[in-house]
Amino acid sequence: MGRIPGLHAKADAGQVEPAAQNEAPKAGGTWTALADGPAPLGNPLLLTDGTVMVQQAGTEKWSQLTPDNKGSYINGTWSDLASLPVINGTQYAPLYHSSAVLPDGRVLIMGGEYNGFVPIWTNLGAIYDPLSDAWTPVPHPPGWGTYSDGTGAIGDAQSIVLANGTYLQAACCLLPAADALFDAATLTWTETGAPRFGNFYQDEQGYVLLPSGKVMTLDIWTDVTFSPFGATGDATNSELYEPNSGMWVASGNTPVSMVDPFACGNFEIGPGVMRPDETLVQFGGNSGCVAPKADPTAIYNTATGTWTAGPNLPLACGKFKNRYCDLADAPAAVLPNGNILFAASAGYDGTPTDFFEFDADNTVKKVANTLVHAQHSGAFVYNFLVLPSGEILTTDFSTTAEVYTPTGSPNPAWAPHITAFPAAVTAGASYPISGSQFNGLTQGSGYGDDAQGATNYPLVRITNKSTGHVFYARTANHSTMSIAPHTKGSTTFTVPGSIETGASMLEVVANGIASTAVAIMVN
Repeated sequence: MGRIPGLHAKADAGQVEPAAQNEAPKAGGTWTALADGPAPLGNPLLLTDGTVMVQQAGTEKWSQLTPDNKGSYINGTWSDLASLPVINGTQYAPLYHSSAVLPDGRVLIMGGEYNGFVPIWTNLGAIYDPLSDAWTPVPHPPGWGTYSDGTGAIGDAQSIVLANGTYLQAACCLLPAADALFDAATLTWTETGAPRFGNFYQDEQGYVLLPSGKVMTLDIWTDVTFSPFGATGDATNSELYEPNSGMWVASGNTPVSMVDPFACGNFEIGPGVMRPDETLVQFGGNSGCVAPKADPTAIYNTATGTWTAGPNLPLACGKFKNRYCDLADAPAAVLPNGNILFAASAGYDGTPTDFFEFDADNTVKKVANTLVHAQHSGAFVYNFLVLPSGEILTTDFSTTAEVYTPTGSPNPAWAPHITAFPAAVTAGASYPISGSQFNGLTQGSGYGDDAQGATNYPLVRITNKSTGHVFYARTANHSTMSIAPHTKGSTTFTVPGSIETGASMLEVVANGIASTAVAIMVN
């Protein structure tokens, strides 16, 4: 369940606060604030032409961030995009919804926990075509009807694009659980298997793509039991979706529950993200309604199919850094150097928000906080997006987006590799390009059920050797969305009409990691 920004929980009654300490960041990068955009800046998505589209959360309005001619998003400019449509007499204006950039370059969003800031768990949806700057309504899957009170089955449910390029949509609030596959050509749905081991639905669960092409979820509701003497829960069960069979199978148990303590009633969980080393890091959720408790992490080894305990999050959040950090509804993103940047706060929406990196040695390190709003915002308002520059864009429902520039560099083995490309290109024309690891080795970022902003698809960046100016060629029709190492793939890129002629260098970029550049001539 997401919260409306601006509403914050009160500090624990009777808490004794020691004197504040100014502790310098131990590791990481730096934050830079962008020029103000429209408000409230919500879920950002990376289009395949290198621009970023951002919803003005809870409204029908969307905006676009375009990098400058040096490829800088920090010095980029904001512009308006088409607004969401009115569907069956209702203005579609969701907050906390499913979203994905499809292999053909279009953007699909479905559902919403709120619509126009009204908590309604809507079933509405729409698909955006960047070429025409237009939205088209998309019906909900058959059988996922809207209830008499206006609520729907999708709400803030999770979604994911499978390795074969098919979009998988979960139902937040159907009993029994339900999932459906989207046909992007016909805008229609086909029922598929849903997680089978929970007693209830999938509310608050998240989906993570694995190198095998399977999808991981942690069941929020598996161990929930109601009785005259109260209710108990705290699930540890995980499941895997197998695209070939369309079924979910058991995949072991986390060492401890990653779910917000059952007594809190929020049923929140933290983000799950794959790392380039083929391990999945799952962050727990602990909204702090019960006795203080460290927020756990768990690590899934995709090679062995086993879970092990990761480190607990530190006692380093809250105004005086003496409370446990929590990732219930909070963002994480894999940096090009392999570390995971994440945001955390004390309790579900306590303030301030602090930022950390989770490194390859499974050590949590404090890094710099955002410059503008961290002191009075809970972690749930933040969204992360991995930019082609290797930086991380964050939004927080304010007018100010910020960019995190990390230290270090990627392992060259993680980069895309180009094997076939055109030696010469012409403005406005389209060309095939092929190679391996075009989608990277991770989805880029994670949040959970309330927001998805995966970037595991290839972008084509062309830099003019004379001027140094950067141009992104729109890609589409990716042959695969797999994040498995060495996966062969191809895509089509269309050279922008504004490109400069002359000798240039071309790179394929995925999740902020670029291939070795190849020389081309722009005619």
